[in-house]
Amino acid sequence: MSNSVISVTQLTQAIKIRLESDFPSVMVEGEVSQPTYASSGHIYFTLKDDGAQLACVIWRSTAERLNLRLQHGQQIQVGGAIQVYPPTGRYQLIVNRVSLAGEGALQKAFLALKQKLEAEGLFDQARKRALPRFPMHIGVVTSATGAAFQDIRDTVERRWPMAVIRLYHASVQGATATAEIVAGIRYFSQQPPDVLIVGRGGGSLEDLWCFNEEAVARAITASPVPVISAVGHETDFSISDFVADVRAATPTQAAMMVVPDQNEMRLRVDELWMNAGRMVSRMRSRLQDRVDVLREKTGRKALVEGLHRRSERILNLRQRAYTRLTGRVMRIGDRIPMLRHQSEQAVYRSLNKKQHQLDMLIGKLEALNPDRPLELGFTRVMQEGVWVRRAAELKTGSVEVVWKDGKKEMKR
Repeated sequence: MSNSVISVTQLTQAIKIRLESDFPSVMVEGEVSQPTYASSGHIYFTLKDDGAQLACVIWRSTAERLNLRLQHGQQIQVGGAIQVYPPTGRYQLIVNRVSLAGEGALQKAFLALKQKLEAEGLFDQARKRALPRFPMHIGVVTSATGAAFQDIRDTVERRWPMAVIRLYHASVQGATATAEIVAGIRYFSQQPPDVLIVGRGGGSLEDLWCFNEEAVARAITASPVPVISAVGHETDFSISDFVADVRAATPTQAAMMVVPDQNEMRLRVDELWMNAGRMVSRMRSRLQDRVDVLREKTGRKALVEGLHRRSERILNLRQRAYTRLTGRVMRIGDRIPMLRHQSEQAVYRSLNKKQHQLDMLIGKLEALNPDRPLELGFTRVMQEGVWVRRAAELKTGSVEVVWKDGKKEMKR
């Protein structure tokens, strides 16, 4: 071919065949320069280093699949095929995969540490601790200027405003991040809260790498209180997620997991209050039935009046018990369920006490039963349907003598 004259097209075509056949698949690392996002959806950029530049293109279909956003100055690794464009005589790399430079080494280090700590038993569910149900002191290790702490604080204040949040500021990326996070966890080990949240918002693998460091993992393991790892990445896990007692996908989710909802607790207290009211009403109904039985059994005016007086006393006691229970439950409602189990016990103790008092009253009422002496062998003298209690009340004429097992009319 060198001994004959060829056209530009022929030469370019020959170069195209040679380059595209020699470089059908290649991996290249370099710095992104001037990425352009065309209206067509294609991405054009230059990949460069100190000695050369390479034109690159990511077609729209590939860009949609990769779901990425290239930035000027970013160090990346790309894979693809060399293509020659004859009209301009230029060659370019048709990119079909992209990764941040160094991600492969980081992933390898991640898997090695994960295997080491897992072998030591640091991921075992048996060593995981349950979160406190009603925490009053919450520790947070994260950046004071990041959105993560704002999200945690806002969520806790909305759901459980009586809790106190203590922040230990730590850089959550960069050269000093690991040491500062470890220092924060150890700080709360000396002044333990009820629970500790360690985390940050989302970011790249490099941004989040401090949460994959062995020092952070061992500090979380040594914490005397339960730890929630709240590193803001939905799908991927960090080493801190594996060693923590609980993993949250985001800082906001961590706050929702660590505290209950005060509105739900108020509903629970209201339910308790209604249950207590129903219990007292049932008790009053049972006692009223017993009083009605005694009143019907005697059928005597004097005893009926006595029963009325005692019935009123029972009703007053019931009302007082109900009022006291209501007041107690409402006070518990204000304090919310930190004392929930105590409130339930107090309700049942109070009800048992009132039940005992009411049982004593019933015992007294039964002691007044006019038929009781008949059970002991005594008799009752009746005249004209009236119980003759004194000799002066006895009139001339017949009387009726009543025994336990019968009665007999006699004349005097």
